[in-house]
Amino acid sequence: MNLHKKEFQYGNYTVTLETGEIARQATGAVMVSMGDTSVLVSVVAAREARPGLDFFPLTVDYQERIYAAGRIPGNFFKREGRPTEKETLTSRLIDRPIRPLFPKGFTHETQIIATVMSLDPNIDPDIPALLGTSAALSISGVPFNGPIGAARVGYLDGEYVLNPTFSELKTSQLDLVVAGTESAVLMVESEASELSEDTMLGAVLFGHEQGKIAIEAIRDFAAEASKPAWNWQASAVDEALQQRVAEIASDEIRKVYQIHDKLERLSSLSKLRKDTVASICGAEGVEWSEDDVQGSFEKLEKQLVRGTVISGAPRIDGRDNKTVRPITIKTGILPRTHGSALFTRGETQAVVVTTLGTERDSQMIDALEGEYREPFMLHYNFPPYCVGEVGRVGNPKRREIGHGRLAKRGVQAMMPTLEEFPYSIRVVSEITESNGSSSMASVCGSSLAMMDAGVPVKSPVAGIAMGLIKEGEQFVVLSDIMGDEDHLGDMDFKVAGTREGITALQMDIKIEGITREIMETALGQAKDGRLHILGEMEAAISTPREEMSEFAPRIISFNIKADKIRDVIGKGGATIRSITEETGANIDINDDGLIKVAAVDYAAAEEAKRRIEQITTDVEVGVIYEGKVSKLMDFGAFVTVLPGKDGLVHISQISHERVEKVSDKLSEGDIIRVKVLEIDKQGRIRLSMKAIQEGE
Repeated sequence: MNLHKKEFQYGNYTVTLETGEIARQATGAVMVSMGDTSVLVSVVAAREARPGLDFFPLTVDYQERIYAAGRIPGNFFKREGRPTEKETLTSRLIDRPIRPLFPKGFTHETQIIATVMSLDPNIDPDIPALLGTSAALSISGVPFNGPIGAARVGYLDGEYVLNPTFSELKTSQLDLVVAGTESAVLMVESEASELSEDTMLGAVLFGHEQGKIAIEAIRDFAAEASKPAWNWQASAVDEALQQRVAEIASDEIRKVYQIHDKLERLSSLSKLRKDTVASICGAEGVEWSEDDVQGSFEKLEKQLVRGTVISGAPRIDGRDNKTVRPITIKTGILPRTHGSALFTRGETQAVVVTTLGTERDSQMIDALEGEYREPFMLHYNFPPYCVGEVGRVGNPKRREIGHGRLAKRGVQAMMPTLEEFPYSIRVVSEITESNGSSSMASVCGSSLAMMDAGVPVKSPVAGIAMGLIKEGEQFVVLSDIMGDEDHLGDMDFKVAGTREGITALQMDIKIEGITREIMETALGQAKDGRLHILGEMEAAISTPREEMSEFAPRIISFNIKADKIRDVIGKGGATIRSITEETGANIDINDDGLIKVAAVDYAAAEEAKRRIEQITTDVEVGVIYEGKVSKLMDFGAFVTVLPGKDGLVHISQISHERVEKVSDKLSEGDIIRVKVLEIDKQGRIRLSMKAIQEGE
């Protein structure tokens, strides 16, 4: 075994990189440890390129093993199942900063697997997984323009914190992950509590600067442990072909990109591409393949569109670089849902629905660090019809899970606590049209739909996506980017927030050389755009509705003494079951005696509450009760004054007049008013009807 090991201090933790002992048949493999969290990262790249591909076939799989936390899986099969949401999101987190660092034209199938093997309950494995990926790629010999560094940044008491613990994050105003090379930031993922643009920018720059510590350590590690570099060269650009394509298609491409309608533009572009391929490949003596011509056409298309933007000319749809597309908003569009909104911005549209439920409707999550319940769920669906295509409909893909999580990050900080609003909340964003930033449309639509449902959000939240075109030292930041601008541009920069500050930020960079000036410009334009969108939203609905939908459950919360819980439940659950069946209400009881009664009919919830209070209330001397005669005796009548609590009305206390027989005055089942005269030491209750008559 050819063992190599490198240690470096990273904030409060020592990070260890090891290779040469485990997974030796992989192209590159590194065991990375931060504290007691250990992640094995392997890289395997095929030696032969896959012919005919025009993209890089990279797969990233992050997987958590439950044994890492010293637990056995809680499911029926007792082994790990399909990827959890956390695993999917972390796979995307690793993929995004490394993908741009592989050379264009590299089509060797490459797979990265990061396996969590040991978990320190205070350290999230995602940062070690990112560092391990960087190290494994750096020693593998494959063409990779790294290494990258990665850091988590918190914000506590006005100070940035490097790699905060899980417990510190609970009180932190920021949870930000940044990754990049020594010279450039490539990826940012964050959620925040209404922080300013300057604070967010400072966090990104702080994290990037700290990441250089890891980059230097990985370089030293690779210098000792790296395998020989692959002898791979990118294919040379065929200048003659590029010139021929330009002669045929340049003017027509410019005309096509003046068509504002997305589907019409795509149709015209597809036809032009086919005509260009046919024109060139159909000529005699031509040796260029159809793939060669298509590649040159796409390169020309990108060059012309980017050049138009850099020159200051109007964008594809005629806007300048700061204008947000027209917005229309409707709320309450679905009659039987608890809250709904239709948000349309240009050719991007989302129908967003809010559903309210009880605590039992919250999601049970079996995470690596343990089980917990999540009362707020946000799901994002991207059906194929939203882009005019035919496709499969089924389980959500990685992109849908990622976009849903981003939208959730955007509104999370504005959500009420369970004490303020004791409901589980599910928001679903159905993307019905898409041409740029459907995730930010989901942020806006989610805020609107929740306000329509009467959820007391602290402030409305809006989101906007920014783009970038950079050529040399010249750059243009684009507000509210379209799909084409995202595809042909250099940056996807999404910002969500309120009027007071930023609640979520996500940034993916496709090039190196993103400067502080560019990020400041993007954040400034994003703020202007966000405030404009918030103005449009507030014109539709400015505050949460005071009245919830008639179809939403009403929840009444109140407390009883903990020692009374068993009385409410009853023997074998008989008491609580009878209340539920007779009133139609759902009843949840926690160990502290907090009771939540939920029913669509408010009167049913109140009736269930009344019955529970009767069961848990103690009988008091001097109080008048309305009770039911349960049994007649020669000497008097037993009356149920509260559920499970009977008292005796002696024959002498039935009336101020003499009563010969109890049955002359009372019958079983009668509802009568009685006053409590006495409760003796044995708990026996003495009642009187006469005392009430005399008082009246």
